[in-house]
Amino acid sequence: MIQRIQTVYLVLALVATMVLPFVFPLWTLEGNKDFYFMMDMVYVTLFGLSTTLSLLSIFSYKKRQHQFVLGRLNIILNLILLGLFVYRSLNLSGATPAVAEKGIGMFLPIVAIVFLALANKAIKKDEDLVKSVDRLR
Repeated sequence: MIQRIQTVYLVLALVATMVLPFVFPLWTLEGNKDFYFMMDMVYVTLFGLSTTLSLLSIFSYKKRQHQFVLGRLNIILNLILLGLFVYRSLNLSGATPAVAEKGIGMFLPIVAIVFLALANKAIKKDEDLVKSVDRLR
């Protein structure tokens, strides 16, 4: 399980959605107050779903097709999360001065998407290798 490169990519995506949101704020509100994902229930739910999908994908290493589908779903979920961040930052910063500065936490879904895409590429490569060996039998 751990010797496969896609597991390393999935663990890095897991860290990007489970650990790093606690460290980096999404944006800074006026008055230098940091806005973390825990302050909005929608972000908590989406980060939690992304973390759960990454964990399920890591532990379904024997079912490569299932792992690939979970990776795709996780990419879609992170795209939705990124879209919500962009919408919120553009909507609030244009209308009111509530968002003073964007934080590095807004880019965490991009990091997760990159690692999930790399993991899916490696899973696809393994699946193609297994299919080619099955054709030789």
